[in-house]
Amino acid sequence: MRVKNSYFWLVAIAGVILDQLTKFWTVQTLPLNQGGIEVIPNVLYFFHTTNTGAAWSLFSENGGWLRWLSLLVSLVLIGLGLFARWPDRWEEVGYGFILSGAFGNGIDRFLTGEVVDFLQVFPATRFPVFNLADVWINIGFICLVKVLLFEQPSTPKK
Repeated sequence: MRVKNSYFWLVAIAGVILDQLTKFWTVQTLPLNQGGIEVIPNVLYFFHTTNTGAAWSLFSENGGWLRWLSLLVSLVLIGLGLFARWPDRWEEVGYGFILSGAFGNGIDRFLTGEVVDFLQVFPATRFPVFNLADVWINIGFICLVKVLLFEQPSTPKK
């Protein structure tokens, strides 16, 4: 028996597991807002911080509604995964990545009211610290843009 949208589910489930494992490791290993681990000098650090808002700390003062947005996006994408049939594999994978990111950060928001962040790139630039869920959402959008810009319309899979 073939699972409908198997790539979607594989990406979504693996993404949530990796996101939550790395956040667990971060909380257990790195002190909050103190020091960090230099992975690649001047390029990549592991630095434990939290964020009650969205990307770049947007809405951090009143970000409680973001938990509900994460839940809504997750439920819509789960529904699509159950009932839709994407004609393009990139689209299927893209939505899987977006689900894994929304669900992963949603778990944090519902459990603690904030998201665990730990990836800091180019620290001298003050680029925001982020997590794998954020990476997954961006990869998902890149997949969807690829479909919009470069794929020819096709008939849905049967």
